[in-house]
Amino acid sequence: MKIICVGRNYADHAKELKNEVPAEPVIFMKPKGAVLLPWKPLYYPEFTDDLQYECEVVVKICKNGKYIQEKFADKYYDQVTLGIDFTARDLQRTQQAKGLPWEIAKAFDGSAAVGEFVPITVETTVSNLAFQLKKNGETVQDGHTRNMLFTVDQIIAYVSKFFTINIGDLIFTGTPAGVGPVNPGDMLEGILQGNKVLEVEVR
Repeated sequence: MKIICVGRNYADHAKELKNEVPAEPVIFMKPKGAVLLPWKPLYYPEFTDDLQYECEVVVKICKNGKYIQEKFADKYYDQVTLGIDFTARDLQRTQQAKGLPWEIAKAFDGSAAVGEFVPITVETTVSNLAFQLKKNGETVQDGHTRNMLFTVDQIIAYVSKFFTINIGDLIFTGTPAGVGPVNPGDMLEGILQGNKVLEVEVR
């Protein structure tokens, strides 16, 4: 199982971090050990002083595939949830300034929190999902998948040119604006279409 992540997939988020809006999906990956299972706490890593949340819609791959055409991509995922791409922002900036890879800032243990998956139905079409992230009861991110620069199907078609996707793989589809820091004691809740599917306590 691998975790495929999309960066800068909402124009407002790219702008808030002063990044260019991409012409193609920006892809990075996290290892299996990055998964933080539903309802489990995250222990604040000792190597960062600026841990930030990035709430995202996550789809689970249900079929192996390579070179998948966009028009068939919806056959390759059948469940959806919310996730948090935890980012050590200070490490990321340092690595970027040096022109170095930044996996240490994005792919550390527990950096990919996932909520409870729900089946994709007519009512949960991934191109028409509203979602929010609450921090200590206050909404800090409010997104909608219609605002993605690249749809889930476009992402799968693009990614599968380079990597075979496998059953159980997760795709983090990008975060909207509103990312920010967390501290020990914070409670994060992910709301998908009005239903809480994700909860992470930071310890």
